[in-house]
Amino acid sequence: MANINGSIISGVSNGLLNTYSQLANIAGSGGVTLSSINKARTNSENASTLNQSFASYIETNFTNLDKNHDGKISPDEMQSMSSMLNTGGLTSAQLTQLGTATGLSQDTISQVLAHFADIDKNHDGKVTSAEINSYNAESSKMKLADEFRMKAASDMSMFYGSESSDTSTKSLMSFKYLD
Repeated sequence: MANINGSIISGVSNGLLNTYSQLANIAGSGGVTLSSINKARTNSENASTLNQSFASYIETNFTNLDKNHDGKISPDEMQSMSSMLNTGGLTSAQLTQLGTATGLSQDTISQVLAHFADIDKNHDGKVTSAEINSYNAESSKMKLADEFRMKAASDMSMFYGSESSDTSTKSLMSFKYLD
């Protein structure tokens, strides 16, 4: 697996906050409403600056983000969501929707999703930065252990010889019995 780190979570969180900030600037004094998000997403002038993946996520999850149900997402509500993502982690659906928007390659996202169950140590359906970093450490440790075992096996073949090797390759033990 490619060496990814927990920054994927903060990348998603920061991307959502930056997109919210852009939406708030576009919406003006009326605040970030469902209507203003839709209007900003469909306005061609915003096409080059507004991250559509993050804007779509905010639009789709509007009712969950609008905690006080006033029809607007406030900066505090958005910050609360960001904190929740940073501490609680991301689901596989969130990774699928938002992962590539952070700049990660599709290959990296696919690898994380393929190992999602292994990374999610507490089995809550979300991966956190700590779980990702822990998984990377465990994977690196296992890779080193495998390399050590392979080297040890190779060293033993050198010491005792290998049945698969030709007769010109001698083991260290064969020199004891020289003619």
